[in-house]
Amino acid sequence: MFKAVFLTVLLAGLLVVSTSSSAWAAQMDARVNPNSDESFFKINYQKTIFLEYPDGGQLFDDLHTKEWTISGTADSSKAGVQDLIDKLNSKLQNDGSQARISDLTVTYDFHLKGRNLNTSIDYKVILEGTITDYVISKDQTKTLIDMGWRGLTVVDEVIIDGVEINHPISVLKESEPLVYDALSGSEAEEILSKNLIDAEFIKNQPLTNWHFLFDPTGINVDAGTFGLDESISGFVISHWTMGESSIREGRQVERVFETEVVADKNYVVRSVQSADAANLSTIGFGALDILDGLEIAGITPTAPEGFATTSTGEFPIMIVYGMAGMAAIGGIGFFIFSNRALKNQETAQTGIDPSRLTGYQTSASAGGYQTNRGEAQLKDDTGYEQTRSVYEEQTTQQSPPPSPVTSEEAACGCAASAEMGSECDCEMQGSCLCDANCQCSADICKEQASSMS
Repeated sequence: MFKAVFLTVLLAGLLVVSTSSSAWAAQMDARVNPNSDESFFKINYQKTIFLEYPDGGQLFDDLHTKEWTISGTADSSKAGVQDLIDKLNSKLQNDGSQARISDLTVTYDFHLKGRNLNTSIDYKVILEGTITDYVISKDQTKTLIDMGWRGLTVVDEVIIDGVEINHPISVLKESEPLVYDALSGSEAEEILSKNLIDAEFIKNQPLTNWHFLFDPTGINVDAGTFGLDESISGFVISHWTMGESSIREGRQVERVFETEVVADKNYVVRSVQSADAANLSTIGFGALDILDGLEIAGITPTAPEGFATTSTGEFPIMIVYGMAGMAAIGGIGFFIFSNRALKNQETAQTGIDPSRLTGYQTSASAGGYQTNRGEAQLKDDTGYEQTRSVYEEQTTQQSPPPSPVTSEEAACGCAASAEMGSECDCEMQGSCLCDANCQCSADICKEQASSMS
């Protein structure tokens, strides 16, 4: 019982970990087209900061009723966005990737909400753009593409329209100087200075640990009737998905940093980022490989013959058919065994022996019509007690013997009539049938006896 409970709790824990909250620290979505010079990508960076003041204090007085939002959007025509593109490309080059970001749009949103016990600040930065130079080589049968550009990370300041968007402490410094002064110089300042634009966890998770799926819908003759894009017509689509928390893929856990700040009161500062997630797709069938330490994918228009992968790892279709055949053989063996066991089972007759029964006619003629109806009954009554119906049992009830009448009771008309089973009720009759020696307990008899004595 203990082992069963332990395994149940462990399984529930794994399920909870694998289905953690829906807000990710970094969430990437990209589709790479090996037949095009550029492809689209989108990545979200999110983080939440909690400032807790359980004992009140200056931060409570300053924040608990506040609510504000700082947001904006900028494209590559802005100097700040161009600077961000340069920093991202420099990071990709250091990672060994030849891919480059050619265009970028930045959207940022910072929202502060004050409450009686804490204040939360939600930070979100969204990068949408195009990536180029990811094709390493191409021939008539296969295209090699660069898959090592996933680490879109910047550690330096990123200023867009005068707003520093990469470090949460910068927003507090500009918008909440009282809070910044209370946290400055403490461990909380170090936590709030961690860069928001960080996809290192996505890059460091090898693609061989991601879940792989491919969709052959594009090669169908009527694919266009489903509204599919013309760019995938005639091709399969390969998908790699990262974010599941398991033993094989590695545990994906939220990153929480917490510290206590001692100022006029004790405050708690907590930074929360949920586990990263990513979805990468390529047009064509993708087979992973390593080239000079760089992760690449070899893309072909169709999947190899006989390939039927529907989850992580290559799972040959013959194994699926073999497992189905083994199940069928097991089922046939089970039925053969059951049939033999049924034939070998000894049968025993129960009930009355038919040789002890005889028939007799029960129908009678009605006018000129005679039916042939009959019933069976025992030839003799031997063993009747073992076969008779329980409904034939009748319980006899004996009347209790009459109570002897004493000389004292004879004077009481009520008691005397009891011998005949018709004892009267003096109270109901409204009169006493007794003489002065009556011992009846009825009030009317007691009054009669008293008046006659």
